[in-house]
Amino acid sequence: MQKFLSFLILFGVLSHGGLAGDFGSITKIFNESCVQCHGKNGKTKGKVDLTKIKKISDFDRDRELLDTIVDVLDFNEMPPEDEPQLSIESKKRLVDALESIRARFAKKKSYNHAPMRRMNRFQYDNAVVDLFKLRGVVFSLPERMMREHQNYFKPETKKMGDVVTVGSRPLGKSQMIEKRLAGVAPFPQDLRAENGFDNRGDHLSLSPLLLEAFLRLGQSVVNSNDFNSSNVGIWNEFFKSPAAGQEVELVVKDRLEKFLSRAFRRIVTSDVLDRYSSFVIKKISEGASFQDAMKDVSAAVISSPMFLYHYDGFTDDKKNSDRVDSFELASRLSFFLWGSIPDKELLMLAASDDLLRADVLEAQVNRMLLDQKLKRFCDSFPSQWLQLERIISATPNRDLFPDFYFLKYRDSMHMMLEPLLVFETVLVENKSILQLIDSDFTYRSSLLQHAYKGLALGDFDGKSRNEVTVLRFHRMPVSDRRNGGVITNAAVMTMTSGTERTKPITRGSWLASVIFNNPPEPPPADAPPLDEHPPEEEKNMTLRERLSKHRERTDCRGCHEKIDPLGFALENFDAIGNWRTHYPNGREIDMAGTLFRTHHFADILEFKDALLAEKDRFAKAFAGHLLSFALARALGPGDQMALESIVKKTKPDGYKMKDFIIGVIMSDPFQM
Repeated sequence: MQKFLSFLILFGVLSHGGLAGDFGSITKIFNESCVQCHGKNGKTKGKVDLTKIKKISDFDRDRELLDTIVDVLDFNEMPPEDEPQLSIESKKRLVDALESIRARFAKKKSYNHAPMRRMNRFQYDNAVVDLFKLRGVVFSLPERMMREHQNYFKPETKKMGDVVTVGSRPLGKSQMIEKRLAGVAPFPQDLRAENGFDNRGDHLSLSPLLLEAFLRLGQSVVNSNDFNSSNVGIWNEFFKSPAAGQEVELVVKDRLEKFLSRAFRRIVTSDVLDRYSSFVIKKISEGASFQDAMKDVSAAVISSPMFLYHYDGFTDDKKNSDRVDSFELASRLSFFLWGSIPDKELLMLAASDDLLRADVLEAQVNRMLLDQKLKRFCDSFPSQWLQLERIISATPNRDLFPDFYFLKYRDSMHMMLEPLLVFETVLVENKSILQLIDSDFTYRSSLLQHAYKGLALGDFDGKSRNEVTVLRFHRMPVSDRRNGGVITNAAVMTMTSGTERTKPITRGSWLASVIFNNPPEPPPADAPPLDEHPPEEEKNMTLRERLSKHRERTDCRGCHEKIDPLGFALENFDAIGNWRTHYPNGREIDMAGTLFRTHHFADILEFKDALLAEKDRFAKAFAGHLLSFALARALGPGDQMALESIVKKTKPDGYKMKDFIIGVIMSDPFQM
C-alpha cells in the first residue's frame, strides 16, 4: 500500500499542473488517501511518513523511494489486487512522469562508490598464477563447480563443441587432483552477499590476523617444492641469478620495477621501488642467495595490501562523478572478465592513457573475450547468478526418489553442469541472452538424459552411463520447449525443492531474484512453515490450496501476489525435475497464472512465452546482475538509467551476450 500511496503523490502532481503544479492538490490527495496509514496520528506503515514530503524535490533526497515506485508500478505489484486499479492511460502518464523525474535526477550522475576490498580467494589464486606465470594453480578451489577436461573451452574459435568433457565439484578428491603448489593451503572460502556475489566489499575485509595469514600464505607459495624453474614462467627473468659482471643492485631494481608494476597494477613510485629493492640487497648482504632474496621479496609483494586490495583513487577532494584513471579502469576490466590482474598489454595501454579512448577500450574487451582466461568469468559469474551452489546440499528422499542416487553419488553432479554449459555457449557463440530463458539447444550427459523422466530429447547411445570421473556432455537440439534454458532444468528444479516435495514459494523467489533481479522481502519471522506431511484434512488438497492460508495474512499477501504465479508456473516439474501432471494424491496440477497481472498462461510453454514477452525487463535485470558483479557492489538509484541505456543499445541486434558485457564496461557507473 505504501508504494501505491507514493503513486498517488505523483499522480496528483500530474493531474494538477505537472511538476510545478499546485502542491495543495497533492496534499489534498495525501490527506484523503494516504496519511491515514502513513503519518496521521503517528501511524507510519512501512516506516513511511508521507506528511514529511513537502515538495517533489524531496524525492531527490530519497531516490530509492522513487526507484521503488517505478519498479512496483512496472511489475504491476501496486495497487494491491484488492484495491482499485489505475487505468492504462493513468499508468502510462505515471510511468512517463516518473521516468522524466528520474532522468532529471540522473543528470547529476551520483553513483554508489565501489568499496575498497581485498581479493577473494578465487581472484587471489588467479592473480598469483598470472603474476608468476605458474604452470598450474596455487591451490584447488571447490567453488569452481565445473572442471574443464581436454581443453574444450576455446573462445577464440567462437564455437562450443558438440561433445564436451567436464568434471563436477561434488565428485570429491578425484576432481581436486590438478597441478598445484604442494604445501600451500587455501584460506576459507568467501561468503556471498545476500542476493549478490562473493566479491562484495562488506564481505572482504582484512583484519590484522588475516593480514598475518596472508603473509604466511605468500611465504608458503614461494617456498613450495613446486615453486621452481619448471613451474614458474618468470623464473629466468626474475629469480635467476644475474650473469657475471652485472651489477646486482641495478638488476634487482630493473626486475622489481616490472614485477611491482604488474602486481600493484600501476606505475610504481621511486620510494616504493627503493623500499623493496633495499630489502633484497639487505638480504643478500646478510648471506642469502639471490634466488632466496627474490623469493622473500615476492612473498612480501603478494602479501602487501597494494596487491591484495582493490581500490580506486577516490578521495574527498574528488567529485563523485570523476572517472577512474586508466590503471583503475584496467583493473576493473581484468577482474571483471578474467578474475585477475591486468596483463602486460592492458597495463601498457593504461600507462599511455590510450585505454581511456572508447575505441581502444572496446577493442580490448573484444580481445579479452577471445582469451582462454575468460573461463574464469564462466567459473564465477553464472554459478553465482543462478545460485547453483544450492544444488550441492540437495538430498531428495531416497524412498521417494531412488533414481536420483547411483553408486555413491547423486544426479546433482550432472544436473549442475547443464545450465553452466548453456551459459558458456551463449557467451562463446555470442547468442542472444533470451536463449537463457528458452534455448533451442542444451547439453546432456548420458545419465542426465535418462534422469529426465518424460523430458528426454532423444538418445545418443541407448544406455545410461554412470560416469563419475570424466563426464561427456552432448549438445542436443531442443525439440520440446519444456526443456532448454536455465529455468526449467533439473538443477534449478531440485535445488528449489525440499526433500519430499516442490516448494513453489522458493521457486518463485528464485525466479524473482535471478531472472527479474527483484528479490522479495524476507518472510515474517512468525510465518509458519508448511508441514511436510499434511494433516488428514489437507491430504486431498493440491499444494496451491494448502499454501493459500499464507495469502490470508496481510503482511504476507503482497509478496505472495508477486512470487506465487512464478513458483506455481513450474509445478509440473517434481522435486528432481521430472515431468508430472498429477500429485501423488491424484489431484491434477494447476500451474496456470498471470505474469505481472498482464500475461495469462495455462502451461509451461505459455509461461515461457510470457517471460519472452517481458524480454526488456529480463534484459535490464540481467544487465543489473552483470554490472553489480563487475563493480562488486549493490546497485543504487544512479545506476538505473545506465541499465536502461544498455537494454536500448542491445535490443536492435537481438540482445547479444557480448553486447551486454561491452555495454556494462562502456557505461558511466563502470568508468566512474
